[in-house]
Amino acid sequence: MKKPKNKKKNMHVKVGDTIKIITGKDKGKIGKVLQTFSKKSFVIIDGINIKTKHQKSRQEGEKGSIVKKEAPIHSSNLMLYSEKDEIISRVGHKKDRSGSKIRYLMKNKEIIN
Repeated sequence: MKKPKNKKKNMHVKVGDTIKIITGKDKGKIGKVLQTFSKKSFVIIDGINIKTKHQKSRQEGEKGSIVKKEAPIHSSNLMLYSEKDEIISRVGHKKDRSGSKIRYLMKNKEIIN
């Protein structure tokens, strides 16, 4: 039997979107998407889900350090956020007059650039 390949998944968030966390320890926090990992549907958000990592010294005489870094969050745990109306919403898709695809928030019809 063949193993299924990790296919690229379509996610409802893209780099630069403003989102709000809806579940987990960071519930209620708002941030911008820095990076997306579409094969596993994970995203990295600026200033959210901070993890600490203890690093050993690499060279003799150098001190070890503690580094704080953003960890990925699954895309199902967040929703798009409208800063103008301060609401969260699902995303919708439609085509404009020129035929290009547009994303918009379903609750207030705000277009996402």
